[in-house]
Amino acid sequence: MKNQTINTIGFIGLGVMGNSMCKNLLQNKNWSIMVNDINKNKEEDLHNHGAIIASDIEDLFDKSDVIITCLPGGSFVYEMYFGKQNIISFIKRNKYIVDMSTSQPDLMVKLNVEIKKKNSFFADAPIGKTRQAAIDGTLAIMVGSDLDTFKHLLPIFNLMGEDIMHCGDVGSGQLTKIMNNMILFETVVALSEAANIAEKYGMNVGKLFNNITKCSGDSFALKNHGIKSIAKDHFPSPAFSSEYALKDLSYALELGNKLKIKLPGAETAKKLLQTSIEQGDKDLYFPVIKKYLK
Repeated sequence: MKNQTINTIGFIGLGVMGNSMCKNLLQNKNWSIMVNDINKNKEEDLHNHGAIIASDIEDLFDKSDVIITCLPGGSFVYEMYFGKQNIISFIKRNKYIVDMSTSQPDLMVKLNVEIKKKNSFFADAPIGKTRQAAIDGTLAIMVGSDLDTFKHLLPIFNLMGEDIMHCGDVGSGQLTKIMNNMILFETVVALSEAANIAEKYGMNVGKLFNNITKCSGDSFALKNHGIKSIAKDHFPSPAFSSEYALKDLSYALELGNKLKIKLPGAETAKKLLQTSIEQGDKDLYFPVIKKYLK
């Protein structure tokens, strides 16, 4: 029974991105937002903005038409759905389940199989861009699902993002996100190399990068990771950390290994991220890898 009215959205995972995404969903007063997080202070913050705090996860599944999970990575997704919490067991008929974490495409396919057995619907919908984009509601959202499910969920996605892509069947959203991040990390390596050359040569890195915005080397990474971070040696926390970047990159490397494809650029980025973590920078914004090219 598709296209039923959305009365309540359940949201599990109120982290750096999920908190802002949930607040944007609260803009629509035609539905209620019910939240759950292991951090009760985060639940209270959303409650102060109008959300309902679920008594537990089973309560959230029981009362929500659409359930969104936004977790730190694939191991957390697997544990929540199939591990100790086993939230698969809470899914009833005609529910829409959306995972907006970043994890392995094969895990999404496995989830879809199990959710179909419950006569419910699933989409993987990982997010792209920055923390500020989550606040502003301008995220990129990469959706893997059947077309009817995508259309049903589109009003939800439109409140959280501005670039909403139907990438194909379940798993294709995660594949798109993983490939995007692999390209991003490799681009940041190139930007770090260019910055180090400029510094040794005696040219201002910010000026170099601003010049390149007018050339063929221009990119989102240049403007957001190059100019705002690498050129200023500014690697804040909390942000998209070296630890999280390495986690995301590992999914691309797993796919390369599975498909027997060499990924030398990704391997270079992996070594730099590992070094930054070993040197105590695991929580810093991942362009900190610039330091470890010297």
